Amino acid sequence: MGVDQCHRRWLWRCFLLFIGILTVSTTITASDTHNKREHLVSRIAFGSCSNQSAPQPIWDAVLDFNPQIFILLGDNIYGDNKRPFKIFGRERTIGPWKNVPRFLPASEQEMEAKYQKAKSNPGYARVKESAEVIGTWDDHDYGLNDAGKEFHGKRTNQKLLLDFLDEPEDSPRRKQAGVYTSYTYGPMGKDVKVVLLDTRYHRDPIGSDGTILGNSQWSWLESELNGPPTALTVIGSSIQVISNLSAAVQPMFSMESWGRFPKERDRLFKLIADSKRGGVLFISGDVHFGEITRYDCATDYPLFDITSSGLTQSVEEVLPHFLHSLVRFVAWLTPSTMRVRGPNCKYTSCVYGQPNFGTIEIDWDSHPVSVKFDVRDKNGVAVTGVNIPLLELHPSNSETRDGVKGDNQRHCTLEVSLPWIKRYRLAIFFYFTIGMLVLALIGLVYASVSIFRLGGCKRKHE
Repeated sequence: MGVDQCHRRWLWRCFLLFIGILTVSTTITASDTHNKREHLVSRIAFGSCSNQSAPQPIWDAVLDFNPQIFILLGDNIYGDNKRPFKIFGRERTIGPWKNVPRFLPASEQEMEAKYQKAKSNPGYARVKESAEVIGTWDDHDYGLNDAGKEFHGKRTNQKLLLDFLDEPEDSPRRKQAGVYTSYTYGPMGKDVKVVLLDTRYHRDPIGSDGTILGNSQWSWLESELNGPPTALTVIGSSIQVISNLSAAVQPMFSMESWGRFPKERDRLFKLIADSKRGGVLFISGDVHFGEITRYDCATDYPLFDITSSGLTQSVEEVLPHFLHSLVRFVAWLTPSTMRVRGPNCKYTSCVYGQPNFGTIEIDWDSHPVSVKFDVRDKNGVAVTGVNIPLLELHPSNSETRDGVKGDNQRHCTLEVSLPWIKRYRLAIFFYFTIGMLVLALIGLVYASVSIFRLGGCKRKHE
């Protein structure tokens, strides 16, 4: 009997000890979550298109900005492999007689090595020590240039991305189809929600006007936007949401964007409008230049898209210095109905084609609260930016809303709605220039032949 009583007491003490440990553990977990929720966020940085093999001095400028959160928007590595440009030979990658794709997938081992190289970069490592780094992917870290749901390596590469981001082993992102997720920071009334989309895993082919997000991600996004309101909601998309430059630069260039899937973009805008959620803005990457665009006719307030691309990859970096002025002229000539232009731009076009990163600053102590978003160069200097009261990103009374719409009607015309002569003026200019050069060359050849014949006749006469 005494032994049984002693045994029961021992079991009772073990049970109490277990309950105590469980309570402490739960308290610590709840406390950690609470601290993360209550931590006021006022400085966010973001970027995309970082080649792990290229120099990355821009991390010093990111560190000087001292962000609390850094968001990777895709192409965090360039994981796929490239064949060289070849017009002739067995493997022709360009021209009308092209017979092989220029990009091809890398092996799992190659991808893992590239991620390791990116993660061990000293600048990136310092940013990761001082800020919380979160992110999504785009095509080159997804595994293949311009790839969508058809890409066979997406499940393996999803694990590699989440390992790179140090995603916990029990995270829902490791079990779901796609890397979409959300985070909420700050106390109620001063809270910031970050929604990261996956524009690759479920995306239909370009030109199909099918889906970008897929059914499961759309249901999740609807739930996120109809959830508790926050002062600011930042939606991260690897590709541009508002701008559709492909509508103005084809057939010369073709860029991925939500505008290439008009039904899907309309659905996104309608979802935001129907949710009555205020304070929504987009951040994006992919295009190898930086710009800020806005659309005033989707919701009761203007929707902004701050595009930052890239941390290492940019249109001017791949060209000789003497061609940079030409790039800036082309950017100025390209019609864009959505781009924000103003005195805060470094160049007249308000496009920045050198390495850059984006920033969001919220001044919670100002009255009213203000939000400032910039695209910054590798020295941390703003090259284009907008500074507005946060109230302007929330539904307002009809008098103010009508005034805003009237002042910014130019941001309601989509690029695809432009008159054809304006929409295709870049192509017209390009082909006209080529035509004039060809005519000049023909004239030069004709003049040379004429001079040669005249000289021959003169010698014969003598």
